[in-house]
Amino acid sequence: MDAPDPQHRVTVVVATRNRREELVEHLGRHEGPVIVVDNASTDGSVEAVRAAHPHVQVVPLPRNVGAVARTVGVRLARTPYVAFADDDSWWAPGALARAAAVFDAHPRLGLLAGSIAVGPEERPDPLNAVLAASPLGIPPGCPGPALLGFVGCGSIVRRSAFLEVGGFDDVVRFPGEEERVALDLFDAGWRLAYVPEIRAHHHPSPHRETSDRRRTELVRSRVLTALMRRPWRTVGRELRDGLRGGRTGRRGVLGALPRVPAALRARRRISPATEAALALLHAPATTDPHRTDPTATDSTAPEDSP
Repeated sequence: MDAPDPQHRVTVVVATRNRREELVEHLGRHEGPVIVVDNASTDGSVEAVRAAHPHVQVVPLPRNVGAVARTVGVRLARTPYVAFADDDSWWAPGALARAAAVFDAHPRLGLLAGSIAVGPEERPDPLNAVLAASPLGIPPGCPGPALLGFVGCGSIVRRSAFLEVGGFDDVVRFPGEEERVALDLFDAGWRLAYVPEIRAHHHPSPHRETSDRRRTELVRSRVLTALMRRPWRTVGRELRDGLRGGRTGRRGVLGALPRVPAALRARRRISPATEAALALLHAPATTDPHRTDPTATDSTAPEDSP
């Protein structure tokens, strides 16, 4: 791949699997360098992208590694900032240049979460309001409300910070992979902020997993993330909630079992300060009884396809 234009300081990394039509359709909307990491697609995605978008760097993986594909793309990027996109999403014109300016102005900003517009109607994703109402406020060095959670396809990272905390791992593959990264960034002193003027578009693919399966996988991810970073009482609570969560919850707990040894090997408790921030986020709302947890990473609209 040729050296990127110095005007482009953000690389777009797209992780994909078996969504050839959407991928080819939307790749042309991205500004700046683009890296597509293909999770062992069997529908000809790699060949189609190379034919339709020869300027795009395509990295075919021999097996499906889930969200780790994004980490592969970040390591290959040659720009200081990296924006994540799905095969059915893209960033608004000018958004990446504005994001680079925000990062430049805030040297401790590790991750920027943008607003998300859904479908041809450009409906605001419900997560936008959740992030805007974060009880962590806007601390010094933060360009917007501070966060402890994000959605992959609506986020842009400082490459060095993302790699410093290991990127997405092979324990929590997908979905729910964002939580551990958010905790580690916050714990390392990086800021995570919601900046709504940086906007992503998402036109949900018709080829999506069922809601039951997604709920099962999110239970699995929460259990594994707790094992890696949270106190044992939190691990116990996640296990209890999963087992009490009906068939989907029990399947999620069972699905976590094969990865427990890897989670325990990666176990490192987050600091009391980060736990205190989490406690603030989970505290009952006093002014809005319907407030949603700002650590949530399961938006009602965006669904990745690693």
